[in-house]
Amino acid sequence: MTIVNRVPQAVNEFNGGSYAGAGRPPRSRRRALRSALTPWYFLAPVLAYLLLFFGYPIVKNVEMGFQDYSTSTFYTGVAPWVGFANYSQVFHSGIFTTALTNTAVFTIGSITGQFVLGLALAVFFKRKFPLNGVLRSLFLLPWLIPLIASSAVWKWILDQDSGVLNQTLLNLHLIHTPIPWLSSPSVALLAVMIVNIWLGIPFNLTILYSGLQAIPAEQYEAGALDGATGWKAFWYITLPNLRPVIGIVLMLGVVYTLKVLDIILGLTGGGPANATQTLATESYQQSFTQFQFGQGAALSNILIVISLVFTMFYLRSQRAQTGA
Repeated sequence: MTIVNRVPQAVNEFNGGSYAGAGRPPRSRRRALRSALTPWYFLAPVLAYLLLFFGYPIVKNVEMGFQDYSTSTFYTGVAPWVGFANYSQVFHSGIFTTALTNTAVFTIGSITGQFVLGLALAVFFKRKFPLNGVLRSLFLLPWLIPLIASSAVWKWILDQDSGVLNQTLLNLHLIHTPIPWLSSPSVALLAVMIVNIWLGIPFNLTILYSGLQAIPAEQYEAGALDGATGWKAFWYITLPNLRPVIGIVLMLGVVYTLKVLDIILGLTGGGPANATQTLATESYQQSFTQFQFGQGAALSNILIVISLVFTMFYLRSQRAQTGA
């Protein structure tokens, strides 16, 4: 019997209802009611935390998307209901299509780079060799550096005139003129994507490496007897066993990448010429630069819907795999 069903039964017992405990002495009924309510005492703080810090912001953001929420609202407390006007203005603005396209390109490119490099490194570190643990730990350094500090360092690395990347490429005679990584609309999004891939490799490496450790060595030994070595072992043994972990990595990676904000603001601010403007940065610009909080909330709600679509797709795929 679930907790929800047990509480009314216990209350009924406590009030002398028709349940089997109606004939119990009062102390026994109070004990039954206390036993039924005890799980709720532990759940109540968690539920309150979720409702206060997760439920309320989302509900408030959805509400703001239908209101004319401006700076005057902070003084008057009045936010007129405008229906879908904020969404209409967002969809018909000249920047929305660009931001949506950049978001898709940025997300697909980042996830692809992070996953491929993270999986390659995880397979590489699965082998035993000296300093394996030390080298693997060094790949976690991007996690330890504040994002705003990382963006400042990468801004120096990618600088057109004095950046170490251009100087290295010039010395190696791979390029003849410095590349304007952050000031050219044609390569700015690629540069931001490279930085985001660098940031996402530790997460992919850690999760995929943990998944590889869970694959029994006996499967590789049995596969080797049948000739499944090298790429065949990777294709027929590693990937099938790693599929649930890959699903989690990709789903979390998509949700995280969709809302990347600080790296883009730190490197380009959404420029040049909106070349790196995404839905997340545009939402920030509308809310905290243009002070159009209603339109900013509308853009955030669109991002929430996109994230929910990916989450539902992931849950359905997992359910199909488990046959539930």
